[in-house]
Amino acid sequence: MRIITIFLLAGFILTLSACGGNKKKVEAPQHGGGAKTPPMRVDGYIVRAESFGESIEVPGNIVANEVAEIHPEVSGRIVYLNVAEGRYIGKGTLLAKLYDGDLQAQLKKLEVQLSLAQKTEERQAQLLKIQGISQQDYDISLLQVNNLRADIGIIRTSIAKTEVRAPFSGMLGLKNISPGAYVSPASVIAVINQTDQLKLDFSVPEKYTGQIKVGQLVTFTFEGSDKKLGAKIIATESNVTENTRSLTARALVTGKDKALLPGTFAKVHLSFAPDTNAILIPTQAILPQARGKKVIIYKSGIALFTDVTTGVRDSSRVQITDGLKRGDTIVVTGLLSVRPEAPIQIGKIINSQ
Repeated sequence: MRIITIFLLAGFILTLSACGGNKKKVEAPQHGGGAKTPPMRVDGYIVRAESFGESIEVPGNIVANEVAEIHPEVSGRIVYLNVAEGRYIGKGTLLAKLYDGDLQAQLKKLEVQLSLAQKTEERQAQLLKIQGISQQDYDISLLQVNNLRADIGIIRTSIAKTEVRAPFSGMLGLKNISPGAYVSPASVIAVINQTDQLKLDFSVPEKYTGQIKVGQLVTFTFEGSDKKLGAKIIATESNVTENTRSLTARALVTGKDKALLPGTFAKVHLSFAPDTNAILIPTQAILPQARGKKVIIYKSGIALFTDVTTGVRDSSRVQITDGLKRGDTIVVTGLLSVRPEAPIQIGKIINSQ
């Protein structure tokens, strides 16, 4: 029994020693835990207002001043074709003639009838003066003359419809038919473009609609030429396109280039009046978020995360339309390491000059 008591006392002493050793080991790290982490050093940027002239580039399309598909007004067989492909023609030039032999025959018949009716009307007019016939008989002969004249007018109009003429002066395209072909009003003989004056159609995003004015000058370039041409806006569409949320504008091209043809793709450059109080910051200062954008503002040694609204941007800066004011200092380096309301220290101001 005495031996058992001795073993129990020895085990108790060993347990106390182990607990004491662990306590020392646990307390050892706590001895130096009171030291504070120094503030993180970052570079800053002081927000200032400056003049900023915005410019954008949008796609455009060159169109002719006038363009039309040339169709015959009636159906028939072509007996004469005068489509000078790729040539400039004047207004009213005869391009095609349809067969009108039946109409010409009807016209001759009516002209003979008219001649006879006129002689009858003249004789009855003389008889009416001596009261040889009644007024009613004379009126019937006069009505016959007028009816024949009206019928002749209808036939001549039908004959005129067999002649296809240029609606305006311009450049003809390629012909789509040949002599002897039977055509209808749905047939396209050729396409004519008035290239003396070209127009430029382009669309601008909805947010710029208030800055597009009639008389405003724009410049554009096109493939195959290094020349920069100008154009003056003459009109805009009356509504914004719902699908693209853009406004279509039309401008008259002021310069000329032989290589510039209707349908050519153009790159349109627009410059707007400068904003003298624009706020621009470096693009690297923006922190994209799931629902917006943030910047870090340095204030009294603390990092404050603030929501901002951005506008246009260039190669190195972005415009801030809401969320910052002049005099604010924003962080431009170490953005991923800075935590909200963490202490920071400004190392240098990158736009101090």
